[in-house]
Amino acid sequence: MTCDPELLKRTISDIAPLIERGELTAVDLVDAQLARIAALDDKLQSFLLVTADLAREQARAADREIAAGRYRGKLHGIPLGIKDLVAMKGLPRTCASPMLRDDRPDFDATIIEKLTTAGAICIGKLNLTEFALYGYHPDMPLPHNPWNLGYSAGVSSSGSGAATAASLCFGAIGTDTGGSIRFPSSMCGIVGIKPTFGKVSRHGVFPLADTLDHIGPMTRSVTDAALMLQVLQGRDERDPSTRSDPTVDYVSEIARGARGLKVGIDRAYCTADTDPAQADATFRACFMLKSQGLEIHEIDLTGILDGLAYWYTICAVDALLRHRAFYPARAAEYGPVFRAMLDYGAVATAEDYARGQRLRQATIATFDKALAEVDCILCPATASPAMPQEQFHPQGVVPPEAMPALVRYTGPTNLSGHPSITLPNGFNVEGLPTAMQFIGRHGDEATIIRAAAAYERATDWHKRRPPL
Repeated sequence: MTCDPELLKRTISDIAPLIERGELTAVDLVDAQLARIAALDDKLQSFLLVTADLAREQARAADREIAAGRYRGKLHGIPLGIKDLVAMKGLPRTCASPMLRDDRPDFDATIIEKLTTAGAICIGKLNLTEFALYGYHPDMPLPHNPWNLGYSAGVSSSGSGAATAASLCFGAIGTDTGGSIRFPSSMCGIVGIKPTFGKVSRHGVFPLADTLDHIGPMTRSVTDAALMLQVLQGRDERDPSTRSDPTVDYVSEIARGARGLKVGIDRAYCTADTDPAQADATFRACFMLKSQGLEIHEIDLTGILDGLAYWYTICAVDALLRHRAFYPARAAEYGPVFRAMLDYGAVATAEDYARGQRLRQATIATFDKALAEVDCILCPATASPAMPQEQFHPQGVVPPEAMPALVRYTGPTNLSGHPSITLPNGFNVEGLPTAMQFIGRHGDEATIIRAAAAYERATDWHKRRPPL
């Protein structure tokens, strides 16, 4: 039995029934996946490590279990990519920094334990910005956008976005501190979920900023993202920040439909300092949502950006605490972007940090007030589609005062912890994806997934694939 290479461009939901019925083996699927990676990733640079031996071993185990009637669910036998700041026993965890070139954890992160229990296959460790900020270390490879190799793949889960969009894996793990799931999802034309803060355990995931970090799935469809989140969710005593929410079957939630959901939009927020293609695609989506029975309501998000003046301060101080073993003693070994942030954190004052935390509470209140009137909020995923690499240099340091404009649609929910789902909603004149996001109440990923699935059912943007 061989795997038709075109099957690699399908979704988890398409492939899982074939594996369950024995019409496709996990070994054949993995072999085809590895061949595609070998053929394409030299130009994409989305992987830092391809785990071919491990993937084949896991695939053989999956085939034996499935043949014996022990099918574990829709991730069983599915090749996934893991962002290379996640601990996997015996494998490197570089965080895309030479600083950690020798780091080989002797344990698995909680999310790896969960994916392994679900029968998923690790096809490799994926590229990212250094320590998941926004810049690349000059000694590390630069990922490229599969829609146009001269454009950015987003930050910092860039390898996750590029590999998933290019069909080098069926889904990937991303992390999000200021938009790091949503930037690459938006710019590579895939679906990404930044869950509620604490919905997914961060045990074993090297942190950027402990009070801002989120972990979530990146896939080629809303249903696939829901499938992965079902597996990843849950309380973990090894991560005291995790929530004790009831386990949710998000795929069943999709089946409920979204008719009658109230979607709020602040049109002024969606247009100011925003690329017209990104804003227009979001407004056009409103008509499609109405056709699916959702209601569109005008809301007021005035003040939602106020806390962003301190997002960088909070991130820098949190990161500094985690890097005390390396900084300042080994400061020269960092790339310029990450070193600049640690330098900034080292001189930030307690008053700066306290002001940021006060404004953070105001951001939470602004979202909660709006979400008391509507079921979810719609806005662009990012302020612009992907930019040419020369406009966002991989080692270019962004002044802290310029940061709020870059994270205007992503940073607020990192400060507030509200969940968000990003999905494609068109293409600009350069042929690059545009994207929007739904934001929901704390702990209520189900509603935003339902809304996103309703839009996806009525469109075909998620079915488009890069011309590789």
